[in-house]
Amino acid sequence: MVTQRENRTDPIVGQIARRLADYEHEHPPAKAEIYRQNPVSIRIRVIDPRFAGVDRIDREEDIWRHLEALPEEVLADITMLLVLTPAEAEKSFANYEFEHPLPSRL
Repeated sequence: MVTQRENRTDPIVGQIARRLADYEHEHPPAKAEIYRQNPVSIRIRVIDPRFAGVDRIDREEDIWRHLEALPEEVLADITMLLVLTPAEAEKSFANYEFEHPLPSRL
């Protein structure tokens, strides 16, 4: 189940979350999380043990295959896509920022 932070009534976040849920369903035990950082920025993190030994570009392509059917105005709000293994998530600075985002000025 895709984790959504805060406002669960955001229709754009909801559209993206449904696509990420499809990814999770196809790739257990992958875990996706999504949140809106500010009015024009959505952040996504997918942690999947299958990513071990797979380069970042191939990982991202796997996720984008699930997102590409979304409308362009929805995709335009995605500003961060983290694709990590569980081990990488433990030491990733980007993951730390995802977990503890700096307040947005917008």
